[in-house]
Amino acid sequence: MPLMPFTDSMFLLVESREHPMHVGGLQLFQTPEGADHTWLRSLREDLVKNTDVRRLFRQRVARPVNTLGYAAWARDEDLDLDYHFRHSALPYPGRVRELLELTSRWHSTLLDRHRPLWEIHLVEGLQDGRFAMYSKVHHALMDGVSALRHLQGTLSDDPDDRSCPPPWGSRQVSRGKPPRNARSLLRVGTSSLKQIAGMAPAAAKVAREAFREHTLLLPMQAPKTIFNVPIGGARRFAAQSWPLGRVRAIATATGTSRNDVVLAMCSGALRDYLIEQRALPDAPLVAMVPVSMRKPTDTGEAAGNQIGAVLCNLGTDKPDPASRLMTIHQSMREAKRIFKELTPLQALLLSGINVAPLGISPVPGFVNNTRPPFNLVISNVPGPRKQMYWNGAKLDGIYPASVLLDGQALNITLTNNGDNLDFGITGCRRSVPHLQRILTHLDTALEELEFAAR
Repeated sequence: MPLMPFTDSMFLLVESREHPMHVGGLQLFQTPEGADHTWLRSLREDLVKNTDVRRLFRQRVARPVNTLGYAAWARDEDLDLDYHFRHSALPYPGRVRELLELTSRWHSTLLDRHRPLWEIHLVEGLQDGRFAMYSKVHHALMDGVSALRHLQGTLSDDPDDRSCPPPWGSRQVSRGKPPRNARSLLRVGTSSLKQIAGMAPAAAKVAREAFREHTLLLPMQAPKTIFNVPIGGARRFAAQSWPLGRVRAIATATGTSRNDVVLAMCSGALRDYLIEQRALPDAPLVAMVPVSMRKPTDTGEAAGNQIGAVLCNLGTDKPDPASRLMTIHQSMREAKRIFKELTPLQALLLSGINVAPLGISPVPGFVNNTRPPFNLVISNVPGPRKQMYWNGAKLDGIYPASVLLDGQALNITLTNNGDNLDFGITGCRRSVPHLQRILTHLDTALEELEFAAR
């Protein structure tokens, strides 16, 4: 049995009914031209016959060790694909509204730990003739970046390609990593020790930036909001797309990055939403922005968790959209500068400091009696740059659905999809009322930024 990395084990240990620890996504497809009403059923039947399953999708949790929690993975030799890959239909009238409500329910339920930790649902019955696919996989198996990279590996940019693998398959031949010899292990160990030895000066630098220069945010400086409360297990999910060209034009006109503009969209939407709820704090909201720690040259199959975290001042105390954008630009620029000056291990340790208070959030009274480490997570995950297809079906949208924790009742995750930006918003059903209103406010915020950039 392969041993489980400590980070993966922690995602299993902290999971509860109130805190499902899976990432997910909703994809929308147009059926191929000429496909009849039996096409989707036939496609599923053909895919279930494909038993060439990536090793990751055969992993299930081994029995826990009493004192250590979950320490190892076991291989499921009798994978029940009919259980993991399901076919559903929407209730009448089959609007996107019904699809999002169904997705909200699926995203609220825990995965069965007696089986490999993933599920995929094919959904027909949309009134416009499209179909959808909702998938979820436990964070112990994949982070959101890994999950999206895996999805892209099953798609094709050729509309005539009918050889796309099923979601549990892969176009690549799985190759095990060559075993490390003693010398290579020694080099890795020596390098790690050197990086750890450098943590003292790195910590001093971070402290100087945070306390003397005031250029770096640290956790526990965010104001209390309606998002920073204990949460229940039920979720709401909302999704919408915007043209990437609109964001790119603002970034070019203002000398900022596309991610800065996206964060400014979210800032404006959150400000308007909280004003609507009569709950906008005087101090600016702080977002945790995940950053991938993978190297650009990493071409291996996506798996595991390799995510860092920076904190960003969203400037929600400023009524002017241009001022909010500049505040965000400066905050992200300084955070990225600090990260670039650290080694990968030091950057991961700093990320750990930024999110460490979340580990204490289950302690009774902690969330209600302390300031939040940050107010929400806003994640921009790289997606496909071209128009993609799955066995002839045109991909219309990819909408990520993420994890919520106590004190973090709202998450905004987006990805680029060809010429669009696809937003997925996950919220605690009890704590974030009228979640879909945030979509309206995102649209308004984008229009305000366009006007300010003229």
